[in-house]
Amino acid sequence: MIDTGLADTVHGAAIQPRWTQLLCPMDAMDADHEMQWLGAALDGQAIAALWTGPPALVAPLSYRRHAQLDAACDASNARGWPVRLRRSGGGVVPQGAGILNITLAYPCTGAAGNMAEAVYAHLCQLLSGALAGLGIAAQAGNVQGSFCDGRFNLAVTHLGTARKIAGTAQYWRRASGRQAVLAHALLLVDADPAQLCAQANQFEDALASGRHYEAEALTNVAQCWQQAHPGSSCPVDLMAHVRQALMPLLQEQAR
Repeated sequence: MIDTGLADTVHGAAIQPRWTQLLCPMDAMDADHEMQWLGAALDGQAIAALWTGPPALVAPLSYRRHAQLDAACDASNARGWPVRLRRSGGGVVPQGAGILNITLAYPCTGAAGNMAEAVYAHLCQLLSGALAGLGIAAQAGNVQGSFCDGRFNLAVTHLGTARKIAGTAQYWRRASGRQAVLAHALLLVDADPAQLCAQANQFEDALASGRHYEAEALTNVAQCWQQAHPGSSCPVDLMAHVRQALMPLLQEQAR
């Protein structure tokens, strides 16, 4: 497995979920799914899913601060990219064909502040392990100019330049002395970085947020496959190959 530079144990808190449900593939998730899964996780369940969704932009609830949010959402919807608000933090992220999502919901012990890095490390190690099986080396780190940038991106370096291939996020819920986390990663499989950035930038411009994203800061599995296997043709159903690389890693943690 590729070293992400992170350990999955932070301050003595180990991330060792054992899935009671493993869903692959499943339909696109929405906010109702998120709350249902968090509720199940508070009851001791652990759920993992791989899924894809239709074209959309997903922004954090903090975007409600923008006075032009309603108008920006209407304009994006008219372009065929409806906007959904999510509970986790970060920035706007696109969804659509060529993007694979991994969503995990499970109970956690220990303070969220101590566990957050371990949750991110677990996600990064799952993804980097799957990519390693495809001959692609990925590490965690910031990538300036990418959408929803953060130090728990996964990036692939080629010819000295790191480009984002996956992003991660998490949201915690606490009730009756118990707590659970919803951890999410988005992997660019064969989605077009230029199209994704164009839609995200139009939305940000309509908000007058001052944020701008660069397609050159992104890559995808298809591009990285060609770089890792020069002269070889990319698999026809690359999405299926990526799912097949991820599933054994998730199944290792199934009850």
